[in-house]
Amino acid sequence: MYVLIGGAGMMGLRLAQNLLEMGHTVAIIDTDPLACQFAREKIGVMAFEGSAVSTLVLLEAGIRKADAVAATLSSDALNLAMVTLSKHYGVPHIVVRMSEQDFFEPYRIAGANHVISTIDLAVTTMANAIEYPEVESMMHFEQGQVEVLKLPVPANCYITGRTVAHVAQDPSFPKGSLMIGYQCHSCADLIIPNGSTVLEAGSTILVVTKPDLVHKMIDFMGLCTNRLPTLEVASSSALT
Repeated sequence: MYVLIGGAGMMGLRLAQNLLEMGHTVAIIDTDPLACQFAREKIGVMAFEGSAVSTLVLLEAGIRKADAVAATLSSDALNLAMVTLSKHYGVPHIVVRMSEQDFFEPYRIAGANHVISTIDLAVTTMANAIEYPEVESMMHFEQGQVEVLKLPVPANCYITGRTVAHVAQDPSFPKGSLMIGYQCHSCADLIIPNGSTVLEAGSTILVVTKPDLVHKMIDFMGLCTNRLPTLEVASSSALT
């Protein structure tokens, strides 16, 4: 695909690098000549110097042939303008970074297919890390109706050494949950497990479940929930 990115800030450059590694053709637009030079020389993508909300610059960058546009500019107002212009030029897939929640509906009305709130993502990730320290990562789907958990399988975990079928048939296993991924160690490929897959110590699993079953899933596995590291403070007698 040909992907056009508005903004050569940290997000735009990282996105360009990731998309390039995935095999896409990438171009980036920014008013900063040094940022454009960095994009060309260090990342290896095309870069067009100018405003990403200028029709002349967009046409020069080939917006008419773009398969996707990612608006990662410095303000929601600029991003909204880029989304509007991208829709006008017939770009089939438009992704935009949102800073202020008030822009969600305007982005949708303008034609954005995906509106991504970077602040909400960061806050949710940090809150999950505090609430569920045992969970390596957590993703929300369908407006938070479904959770995908990445969970470790330590040696003392209840499910260690058991097959997926055995675990799923356990009466205490949260109903409606499903194991969808298994990684035997950090360097191994992620696979889709079947009933005979044995869950080994040191492995990682991906589990789909409901938000109200997250604690139950952690408890079922035998992971310690809500147990954050504590700082040991020596008593005054120990210091004398």
